[in-house]
Amino acid sequence: MSAPAPQPNLKQQLRAMAQGSQSLAVAYIGVVNALFSALYRLERADAAALAAAAGMDAAYVRRWCDAAYAFGYLEAEGEVFRLSETGAAMRPDAPDTLMPMAVQTVLNAHVAERAAGLMRSGARPGEQVLAERETVLPWFGPMLEANFAALFERTICPGVPIFREVDARGGLVVDLGCGNGWYLRALARRCGAVHGLGLDGFGENIAQANRLAAAEGFGDRLRFAHGDAHDFALDAPADVIAMNRALHHVWEAGGATFIRRLRAALRPGGAAVIWEPAWPADRAALRAPGRRGLAFQNLSEHVQGNHLLAADEIAAAFAAEGMAPEVFRFVDGQEAIIVARRPA
Repeated sequence: MSAPAPQPNLKQQLRAMAQGSQSLAVAYIGVVNALFSALYRLERADAAALAAAAGMDAAYVRRWCDAAYAFGYLEAEGEVFRLSETGAAMRPDAPDTLMPMAVQTVLNAHVAERAAGLMRSGARPGEQVLAERETVLPWFGPMLEANFAALFERTICPGVPIFREVDARGGLVVDLGCGNGWYLRALARRCGAVHGLGLDGFGENIAQANRLAAAEGFGDRLRFAHGDAHDFALDAPADVIAMNRALHHVWEAGGATFIRRLRAALRPGGAAVIWEPAWPADRAALRAPGRRGLAFQNLSEHVQGNHLLAADEIAAAFAAEGMAPEVFRFVDGQEAIIVARRPA
């Protein structure tokens, strides 16, 4: 017996979803090639003038302008274009920028294609999949910064006491898997005495992090260097070792062993501060609109050799290694901060 044909309204819903993906793909092109930013500076321009200002090929830009107009990012008067409200909000430096949605959409498509091809063999190529598309990796850090820096600076940092403690003594905070350094820069803005060291495996991220720290005046307090979170070494014990949405990247290689390495790298009384998206205990929670993306992320993490973790699982693992954990939850429980102290 053949399956019933999809109802027309279901097809319409899926077509609308597909157009949403197309819209964000068009926005991604405008973000990575600075077309939104260039048109914002010009205010009004035809495709040729916009291409010249952005240093892009005029024929590509002309086609992009038509697509961006179709999806509402541009307004047009004859052959002259200007940004719509939505287009202006796609600029990476716009207040509460929409840029992360465009970057995440294209990254998701890339990882989905990789997962589709790998599912038969079971291969898990690792985090290098993030660098397989030349335009994606440079935007991975800015995407995370736009999504999470304000949450950390305004809510998490003042809500977790360890940051006040380390600031009071001008301590050292090490960020493993630091990306473009957004976390340490946000911490430095909030805590004027803290010093920071960020370690990351991607040279692109380290270059961005040092450049941005210098531009914000933190070059004397923050330093970023190449380092492997799986096997890091510090010149001196740290007051805090932070991992922001990164602990799951090392977990499958041996969580207990890694926690012992963290403990050894902390000064007595220091703490590991772990920020993870909180994987729910009940699968039904994944149907909630705010958690659907978490389910896709877990599929993406599998391609990279990882899986997402429950906050209680992390806390129990630290407790088993003699580090007293405390769990803080934010954003309706969707984000978890686990602070695990080494005994003094």
